[in-house]
Amino acid sequence: MRIEEAIIYAIMQDGHGKTTDRIADLINANGWHVRKDGQPVSSRQVYAVIMRYPDIFCKEEGRIRVML
Repeated sequence: MRIEEAIIYAIMQDGHGKTTDRIADLINANGWHVRKDGQPVSSRQVYAVIMRYPDIFCKEEGRIRVML
């Protein structure tokens, strides 16, 4: 699964916004995305993806939400 899809899936699990740390933890715990180098997804990587797609993700009160 692409990381963008994994982030959306993590956020939509309960419908509440999440921190980048929590999103990264969910992605790694469930194996939704595996980096090419085999390392776990980091919260910095999640943040970079979120900033790359402002039409999909928004940041409110320190939490990331999906705008779908």
